[in-house]
Amino acid sequence: MARLTILEFPDPRLRTRAEPVRSFDAAVQRLIADMLETMYAAPGIGLAATQVNVHRALLVMDTSQDKSQAQVFINPEILSRDGVEVSEEGCLSVPSVFEEIERAARVRVRAQNPDGGVFERDLEGIDAVCLQHEMDHLAGKLFVDYLSNLRRERIRRKLEKEQKERREHPGSGLATPARAAARVI
Repeated sequence: MARLTILEFPDPRLRTRAEPVRSFDAAVQRLIADMLETMYAAPGIGLAATQVNVHRALLVMDTSQDKSQAQVFINPEILSRDGVEVSEEGCLSVPSVFEEIERAARVRVRAQNPDGGVFERDLEGIDAVCLQHEMDHLAGKLFVDYLSNLRRERIRRKLEKEQKERREHPGSGLATPARAAARVI
């Protein structure tokens, strides 16, 4: 397994729409393992392939406290949405930014598992929020797109400045502040 590089906003590759996964081979199994390792190390609770510059419709997530319930969704599609959930979200591709976002409280999803088998699952609460957040990535959308243009522009400038400082001063401790990992999707 290997840790993958997570793209950060405003990298234009985050805007790429994912293509369906058509082959459920060893390469897909390796990608899933690498994405899980990357997500856990970040630390986060969800990761879409788009975030690691692989533009395939695949996402992983684990919202459990002990990180023992990894879920894999390949070629996911939301069949239904119900209710409203407003929660504070963060994103591994938008470090140190946390905003209140409104999403469906419950969703029914159809997807494929790592072997290509089709399944449907009902999700609610943080699982539903996480799935919707990651599926947005597969469509080339980020949670900052739900914010006002002014707020999104301020975030973009802040992150570009931090990225520049990290490039100019590697290893200097210019890290972004951490927040509760349970909300970094």
